[in-house]
Amino acid sequence: MLVLLYHLFLVFFRVTIWIASPFHLKARQWVRGRRGVMHYLRQNIAANDKVIWMHCASLGEFEQGRPLLEAIRSQYPTYRILLTFFSPSGYEVQKNYPGVDWVCYLPLDGPRTAKEFLELTHPDLVIFVKYEFWFFYLKKIFYQKIPLLLVSALFRENMNFFRWYGALSRKMLGRFQHVFVQNESSLQLLEPLGIRPISSVAGDTRFDRVLTIADRSLPVEGIDTFLEGRPVLVAGSTWPADERTIREALSDPSLATLKLIIAPHELSAAHLRALHLLFKDAIQYSQWNKEKTEARVLIMDNYGMLSRLYRHGTMAYVGGGLHKAGIHNTLEAAVYSIPVIVGPYHQKHAEATDLIRRGGAFTFTEETSATGLKKILCDLLYQTEQCKIAGQIAGQYVKENAGATQRILDYIQEKRLLIN
Repeated sequence: MLVLLYHLFLVFFRVTIWIASPFHLKARQWVRGRRGVMHYLRQNIAANDKVIWMHCASLGEFEQGRPLLEAIRSQYPTYRILLTFFSPSGYEVQKNYPGVDWVCYLPLDGPRTAKEFLELTHPDLVIFVKYEFWFFYLKKIFYQKIPLLLVSALFRENMNFFRWYGALSRKMLGRFQHVFVQNESSLQLLEPLGIRPISSVAGDTRFDRVLTIADRSLPVEGIDTFLEGRPVLVAGSTWPADERTIREALSDPSLATLKLIIAPHELSAAHLRALHLLFKDAIQYSQWNKEKTEARVLIMDNYGMLSRLYRHGTMAYVGGGLHKAGIHNTLEAAVYSIPVIVGPYHQKHAEATDLIRRGGAFTFTEETSATGLKKILCDLLYQTEQCKIAGQIAGQYVKENAGATQRILDYIQEKRLLIN
């Protein structure tokens, strides 16, 4: 019965996304991107290729899997790597990623689809990142005895696995050879499911990723000129609700010396116009000549600079926490040893709650968002020692939690899942 319901879900999903595709960009990309995937694999993967397949739902999962992917690439150069995405937001950004041999969408699950996909790719090792579970793919991988790992997994009590109706989800979880979880609480949740013997705490590979980025990154051209030695709030991955709250908080005269660099989540023309309406004294990075300016606000109107921008910050605001979808990556800011500020909807992110508990990050309530944010900014701006200590706590937290990539690599080596 559960498998039948899963079949119906797949049919419903396919029909819904096809209906939406003429009107919705991501739905259209999802449909078009899957055309010809099997042909692409048939034409490009040879029968004698030794293949490692990593699957990521979207861009966030890719960033978690990337440190492991790059470490495997370095350590096992005789293997070729296939990277698949479910979501356009991952594929469209990373379709030209040079660290792998092939990038494509994962065809929608189904018994025949999974069978054909595995015949064409014939992987020696399969790695799923964090949350992605597809019944027929996992079933075929399991019965073909292909080593299958789940990495950077994070579990919460309200997930399907722990509900009365979650039998199919629990069955899928049991298909993995090993489940690497991010923390001890996730491991404890797996105990009653009988998954504990094939699970262990490796940590979150994103810690390794942000440390690598920070080590390799260079300052952003012109930022020091813009700052003129003044303190700055770097606000990253912001949504309109974040931007309105920041604008209201910064209107207080006590924060007049604080500059703002804002890197919005969305860079549409409409959104950039809305930002200029909010921040009258703003300039866009692409239109600025990098010479001295009287502007207080700098709008970053390009992608790919955020992780480098945080190194210039006195403090950071990580967007997304004013709606229930949740916040973006706080570690990108914390790695530079600066205090991090997030909105109230951060509970799904273990690193954010850990940082708040330790004193390296701060939050406010939804009811008092602007006044709450203003108080945090004033405290950090005028209590410089508190700001310094909070930043040190944030940076140390990242360093303490590094090493997940190596723990997973050690398992692969110990079990001889890959052989040069």
